Amino acid sequence: MPFIALSQTITIKDQESNLPIEQVMLISKHPGAFATTNSVGKVDISAFKGAEIIEVRQLSYKPLLISYDAIEAKGFILYMERSNFNLDEVIVSATRWRQTTGNIPAKVVSISPKEVALQNPQTAADMLNISGKVYVQKSQQGGGSPMIRGFATNRLLYTIDGVRMNTAIFRGGNIQNVISLDPFAVESTEVLFGPGSVIYGSDAIGGVMSFRTLTPHFSVDENPAINGHAAVRYSSANNEKTGHVDVNVGWKKWALTTSVSRWDYDDLRQGKFGPEDYLKTYKVERIDDTDRMIELDDQLLQVPSAYSQTNFMQKVRFKPSEKWDFEYGFHFSETSPYGRYDRHNRMRNGMPRYAEWNYGPQKWVMNNLSITHSDNNPAFDQMTIRLAQQSFEESRISRNFNAEMRETRTEEVEAYSINVDFLKDFGRKNTLFYGVEYILNDVTSTGVDENIVSGNQSAGPTRYSQAHWNSIGIYVNNEWKVFEKITVQSGLRYNQFILNADFRDNLDFYPLPFAEAEINNGALTGSIGAVYRPTNTWVISTNFGTAFRSPNVDDIGKVFDSEQGAVTVPNPELKAEYAYNVDAGIAKVFGDVAKVDITGYYTLLNNALVRRNFQLNGRDSILYDGVQSQVQAIQNAAMARVYGIQAGLELKFPGGFNFSSDMNYQVGEEELDDGSTSPSRHAAPLFGTSRLGYKYKKLQLLAYANYQGERSYEDLAVEEQGKDEIYAKDENGNNYSPSWHTLNFKAMYAIDQMFSVNVGIENISDQRYRPYSSGISAPGRNFIVSLSAKF
Repeated sequence: MPFIALSQTITIKDQESNLPIEQVMLISKHPGAFATTNSVGKVDISAFKGAEIIEVRQLSYKPLLISYDAIEAKGFILYMERSNFNLDEVIVSATRWRQTTGNIPAKVVSISPKEVALQNPQTAADMLNISGKVYVQKSQQGGGSPMIRGFATNRLLYTIDGVRMNTAIFRGGNIQNVISLDPFAVESTEVLFGPGSVIYGSDAIGGVMSFRTLTPHFSVDENPAINGHAAVRYSSANNEKTGHVDVNVGWKKWALTTSVSRWDYDDLRQGKFGPEDYLKTYKVERIDDTDRMIELDDQLLQVPSAYSQTNFMQKVRFKPSEKWDFEYGFHFSETSPYGRYDRHNRMRNGMPRYAEWNYGPQKWVMNNLSITHSDNNPAFDQMTIRLAQQSFEESRISRNFNAEMRETRTEEVEAYSINVDFLKDFGRKNTLFYGVEYILNDVTSTGVDENIVSGNQSAGPTRYSQAHWNSIGIYVNNEWKVFEKITVQSGLRYNQFILNADFRDNLDFYPLPFAEAEINNGALTGSIGAVYRPTNTWVISTNFGTAFRSPNVDDIGKVFDSEQGAVTVPNPELKAEYAYNVDAGIAKVFGDVAKVDITGYYTLLNNALVRRNFQLNGRDSILYDGVQSQVQAIQNAAMARVYGIQAGLELKFPGGFNFSSDMNYQVGEEELDDGSTSPSRHAAPLFGTSRLGYKYKKLQLLAYANYQGERSYEDLAVEEQGKDEIYAKDENGNNYSPSWHTLNFKAMYAIDQMFSVNVGIENISDQRYRPYSSGISAPGRNFIVSLSAKF
């Protein structure tokens, strides 16, 4: 029988307005099927034929549970009723498979495309800020390093379309990899808080950030489905000029999605009112073969911070039958070189430390093939195979003030991964998720020293050893509905990590007492948690989980200047660090007026990998870059702990008004070598967001405040207290991070079904502020205007 004869299209509409609803999710376990409505509220549900229960969900509407036969009896037209609050939403980050949050004991938040469209973030890092629960640090404008529950960088995990983005050179310091993602091409963003190692392996200690990019959609009739989105945007604080377009072309069995984005940012202007310590009054220029300090005409400009970026994505999807679904994705991202602003602020003997300190182009390429097969057999109901290859390139270019030698250090990582994930449903009571994973990272590091006067080049020390990093993991996770109101989830994972590092290229520069190092570790992690729903308006959950991070190439194979007067060298004796986490949460809806949710957590990190003083060949200091420097290394310190509270409030008022607020409080400390404790660097101060919204027909308005509490000198991590280039000075002349707040306004108006305009003013009072641990100030008063079109 031809495929077309099997197709059946459903239309889903708003009950009040009778308008179609897009991005409605339909889920069935028997048969295993998933689909979303297109821009006109239509979707083919042939794969759901015979299903007794189909979940129909969209965040702004009350969920429906309905059978295929009932949909057929309604003439394949469904109406959904709007809802102010919903305790359930469909997420994929917890198990790699679609689940409702009401069955997941861990805390998960989603950032919807509607929120992104209204807030209009410049980068994927800014997009994470929308949640109000993720803190983002920046060392330069071309950056963004999330902090979640007191952890950051290589203790957080990034996934794109189910593929791990973390590589073997993810460092303990701040990283900028998240900006490689295009927020215009992201279909959904989820943040899973707490351990995620059972599903994702190493690094998933503080949380998992899961990004799903645009999915190609098929046609629901004989005609090709052609639709897309285009946008242009301008922002005044950095003279931003952005353009984007994406196009989807779908047939019955084939679909293509193409996305292209381009950003261009000038130097970032900071606010007028705030600490004078954040002003940099000069820039460095080379004139007549001499580096000179040139006074800035506009001291609010942060020079150098300008950069540009280009992203391209191409997806192809093929669905030959109801049981098979193939999707191939190609992703490309490249930035221009850009200055690391905090390093340009370092001084030595009253003069700039550096004439140059720039990141070279940050490049990311991913090829990803996903194969999903649905088949009700004894082994599984659904299987997904993901084959991925990624290429990463980053570099650092530095030159001391009035020095002739420029140092360029380039890192390239080729990452290969295979994931095979299975889902088996044993009736309504029990669902089993299990899978295997293999990862290989090849790390190539090069060093070039160039005399800028003569042009002569020579080999220099590399930042990393040449290395191979392997990971092999197997996991199982079970969802068990013990009673009608209680669901339990538990899981186990075993992982083996093998790292081989070769230091021979650097022995001419650093007389290390070894030429090679190898780590071969096993790690066993687990989790168990429960969700109790006494009524439809209550959710009470608790979860205990363990997580681990195995030492990577950045831990064992790096030689670099962590700060002036200190140099970090390899330590081949490292072991994995383990985290033990417990959290408890409660969410309650009061009528159709209010929703409150509170989560408390405690995490203990044992054998924590942190940088401490070390000895090399019996010496605690060496001459490095012309400076006698303290030798340091990443080591398994005794212990670290983080605890805190996340709280949220939502209110709905008559007339289209709404209010919401998110507050985050966390305390982190780590044990030092002498037995004393230091505050944790990545435990952010008190921070939050409060929003007042209004919606009427085609108009949306949002007024909101972002804020952060003070972090005093005494509460700074020991390693942070001496960073003059980052922090302001308190009344005693010590470094500290002042409290701050901003007032902001956004508005979006739909001119018609095709065009919409978005305007905004960020930091209305023009505050000069710098988020905690950041090396660059946030934008001052910023006017934003964008025009978008759907077709």
